[in-house]
Amino acid sequence: MRTTATSRRLPVAGFLLAVASAASFALSGIFASALMEAGWSPGATTTARLVLAALVLLVPTLVSLRGRWILVLRGWRPVLLFGLLAVAGCQLAFFISVRFIPPSLALLIEFMGPVLLVFWMWARTRVAPSPLTLLGAALAVGGLAAISGIGAGAALHPLGILFGLVAAIGNAVYYAAGSSSSHGIPPLPFVGLGLGVAAIVMSAVSLTGLLPFTATAEPVVIAGTSLSPALAIAGMVLISTVTSYVLGVAASRRLGATLASFTGYSESLFGIFWTIVLLAILPTGLQWLGAALIIAGVVTVRIGELVGSRRARATREPAPQEPS
Repeated sequence: MRTTATSRRLPVAGFLLAVASAASFALSGIFASALMEAGWSPGATTTARLVLAALVLLVPTLVSLRGRWILVLRGWRPVLLFGLLAVAGCQLAFFISVRFIPPSLALLIEFMGPVLLVFWMWARTRVAPSPLTLLGAALAVGGLAAISGIGAGAALHPLGILFGLVAAIGNAVYYAAGSSSSHGIPPLPFVGLGLGVAAIVMSAVSLTGLLPFTATAEPVVIAGTSLSPALAIAGMVLISTVTSYVLGVAASRRLGATLASFTGYSESLFGIFWTIVLLAILPTGLQWLGAALIIAGVVTVRIGELVGSRRARATREPAPQEPS
């Protein structure tokens, strides 16, 4: 009975963690845009974000892994995959993508990651997702398109699309690698190690000049208030990076990669919420419709997963024997 009760509580805890992660991730746009409006380049903003976040988690990671470094030797592949693709690769590909296509379109392509994850799981397990899961994916993607404001006139430069797809792969890897716990590394040190890998990669990219690196000491403006750039960086690092990644990985391990990834679409809903609260910008009717579609999509994906798991259990259970 205890095991059953715990298993019923875990999805609730997972949803709460996933929603909190999405809410904190959504604030990164507020902090980053304020820094860039003050003269920071995207490369400098991302590099500072990852390097400082890795430093914040350095001591907790070392303490957590003390005497357990064998876990890192056992799980170095998912850690490396997480740092290279899910964090550094995803962000780097996104910033290259927006050089060729509008940011809203690049974000929409990046957030196709959960859909790629569904089809990757289908190919890997050869178990087709339920029709409800596919319907939920379509609803969520349609809602994201509405919120992003994609129009028929959006430019479709092939390089922008290509790097947007690379970012989408990184987004899928974030949930796939984060949901794995067979290596035994807890969420916090797993994220700390991954951010360390990403910080090294982004620092190398910045030094090579692949992304322009410009930082200023000019004040930033958030919610109409002039602040030191150090405060914006601190918020971006502590709230939108350290907190969001740790909570996101913890959520993925409770919900599974597919459900956690679609719950991550709520980041766009919180993006609307934060723009209302902090910037006093009201969403359009189309964006409200998009928000409703995302919620409907996540609920439908959840129902589809429940239906699929019940079918899988029914297939595994032996048929009842008739009395002789």
